[in-house]
Amino acid sequence: MSVRSNRSGFTLIELLVVIAIIAVLVGLLVPAVQKVREAANRMSCSNNLKQLGLALHGFMDTNNGLPANGNYTWNGSGITTTNAWSAMARILPFIEQENLFKGIDFQTGYSLQPGISSKRVATFMCPSETQDRGYGTDPVYGNKYWPTNYVVNSGTWGVLTRKSAGMVTGDGAFSPNRSFRPGDFTDGMSNTIACAEVKAHNSRLSGANISATYPAGLPVPQTPAQATSLALAPHNPAQFTHVEWVDGKVHETGFTTVFTPNTKVAWTSNGTALDVDIILATESSPGDTYAAITARSYHPSGVNGLMMDGSVRLVSSNISLANWRALGTRSGGEVIND
Repeated sequence: MSVRSNRSGFTLIELLVVIAIIAVLVGLLVPAVQKVREAANRMSCSNNLKQLGLALHGFMDTNNGLPANGNYTWNGSGITTTNAWSAMARILPFIEQENLFKGIDFQTGYSLQPGISSKRVATFMCPSETQDRGYGTDPVYGNKYWPTNYVVNSGTWGVLTRKSAGMVTGDGAFSPNRSFRPGDFTDGMSNTIACAEVKAHNSRLSGANISATYPAGLPVPQTPAQATSLALAPHNPAQFTHVEWVDGKVHETGFTTVFTPNTKVAWTSNGTALDVDIILATESSPGDTYAAITARSYHPSGVNGLMMDGSVRLVSSNISLANWRALGTRSGGEVIND
């Protein structure tokens, strides 16, 4: 005699309960997975900077100084770019990119060498970057340039000023025209930042007059509102910062310490809210180059920074402005308060 069961499967209520439980578990699991992924990305990012630190010290030992970030001369009426290539391009042999380096003709502008400028260099990209993609167009290579997430410390505010009267460079670890040696870092190499993270394809504002000069110097903005109140040109949606690792200009391969990491510099263009970088005149323009190029990252608590002694630290977004600017100067004599 067989016994038949009246139970044929899950009831609708039971099925809904199971789905609800699964949804709760997924809701708990996804943030945990995201945290693990971000921790791995931040570690990978830190390792990239450690490689760059070794590369910079290798370059310094070989060449008795750091690489200049572009070279410019005054020709009597304007600026001549004598070597446009970035410090990042010059250290390629020290990050196992010697073949790429050997392909560069440093006597020719990077814009005429898309076979080089279009290449993605993995060591220059943070794995958390959401816009890891090329920029510009080229009929052979598709894109003409590739961005970088790691750029050099160009100082507080002034990058290249008084161009007709001696080319005054900034107070950071790198500058146009100059190659700094260990002895130039009187603040101490452990107290001076060499490189920091930035976001690729960040919106950019330019000065309204790229020939403007400031004989008495232009005061450093103390707030984003002061920076955006300067004489600026209308926003050009096709202009970005940090999209060309080959270019030695500060808006491509540099940052300044005007504002602390991840400070939002708000600007609205045609109803769209932007977080902008500001450069009043590029190094190749006749006007004074002042720049508010902010260190930014996708890490939740700050930016990874490479110190001149080769160490890497996560610099909090909440660091005091005084300490951040002190880290940005090579010989300012400031006291850094922990």
